[in-house]
Amino acid sequence: MSDHYYTSKPTVAHDRKVWDTTLRGQVLRFVSDAGVFAKGGLDFGSRTLIEAMVIPEGAKVLDVGCGYGPIGLMAAKLANRGHVTMIDVNSRAAQLAKENAVLNKINNVTILESDLFAALNNEKFDIVLTNPPIRAGKSTVHAIFEGAYERLVSGGSLWVVIQKKQGAPSAKEKLESLFGTVEEVTKEKGYRIFKAVKD
Repeated sequence: MSDHYYTSKPTVAHDRKVWDTTLRGQVLRFVSDAGVFAKGGLDFGSRTLIEAMVIPEGAKVLDVGCGYGPIGLMAAKLANRGHVTMIDVNSRAAQLAKENAVLNKINNVTILESDLFAALNNEKFDIVLTNPPIRAGKSTVHAIFEGAYERLVSGGSLWVVIQKKQGAPSAKEKLESLFGTVEEVTKEKGYRIFKAVKD
């Protein structure tokens, strides 16, 4: 079976790349590699989520499926008095996220290799962020939504980016069944940003 970016131990040969990108007016440098999601540069969905997400300075944030780290690391810069936990099933992605945290001098992060939420204790978060692994299938995406709901404090919010053609309507239905309140914050080039609040 060939590797996917949601494979826990990618075997594909390394092909490291380094590039700079500007996010919310700040320049960040990223190292990526083969066997991780969007290895060639920041994908449009993640960029759209990063530009839309509202992260208070003192927030406790969880990034699910962090990849090499752009969403969670930008969240950590915004939550400069808070803390961001970043998880990914892909060991190579988690290692890259750690490298990228060091590269960008971001210290208020914990990065864990985790199959969904397995590596987390019973911690609760103010905000959960995800660009879910659509190709891993609907059951995995729904498990992320369910786990996020369980791990949010009351009044906490889940921010999701999803492409319309990759199931945004059914994702929104699932979110509404869990959270009740779901807002479409933005839509751009077929991507939807949903914010679901746990009331």
